[in-house]
Amino acid sequence: MADKLVLLDTWPSPFGMRVRIALKEKGLHYDYKEENLREKSPLLLKMNPLHKKIPVLIHNEKPISESLLIVQYIDEVWKDKSPLLPNDPYERASERVWADYVDKKVFEIGRKLWMTKEEEHEKAKNDFIDCLKVLEGELGDKIYYGGDKMGFLDVAFVPYYSWFYSYETCGKFSMEEICPKLMEWAKKCMEKDSVSESLPESQKIYQFVLKLKQRYGIVD
Repeated sequence: MADKLVLLDTWPSPFGMRVRIALKEKGLHYDYKEENLREKSPLLLKMNPLHKKIPVLIHNEKPISESLLIVQYIDEVWKDKSPLLPNDPYERASERVWADYVDKKVFEIGRKLWMTKEEEHEKAKNDFIDCLKVLEGELGDKIYYGGDKMGFLDVAFVPYYSWFYSYETCGKFSMEEICPKLMEWAKKCMEKDSVSESLPESQKIYQFVLKLKQRYGIVD
């Protein structure tokens, strides 16, 4: 029986973008269902009753949630094409640690860039730049975090490229100036169809951010 894949997601989510990239890297067909997180569908509540969040990948009616776990699942089930995680156990663990760092730092601090003002905003900006420099240091002189090919950490981090413009605009800094190697890496990733076809336009993300700021009453 052919594998049936359904992805419950919402278009601006960097977490969902990870899953979309991984699915395309493996050449897998899936049905996409856009979720309204303010009015969650019965299917989402049924498939992820614990957290009630996206993304959720439904594989032959069995749900898998949490984006990094979904990407690992995809890599393990369809391991014969475009492997994302290295074979070496230490290297696999290391990539998972860095992906967790992306989740805990980039997303959380990045959110503060447009959710805060004045002193708190300035601290968020400095913390965010420090975080990016740490990630640029980990990249070093490699083409991808995975070495000569895109790997697990690349898939975990590159969705934020579509958010970079919003971070720059809200934080009033230039990514090209503070992290040129990181921008070079992101543009290299964007040359892959699996990435470019999975990430929305930066301006579309920025308009989404502006609506969120308006909703929460945040005025610069």
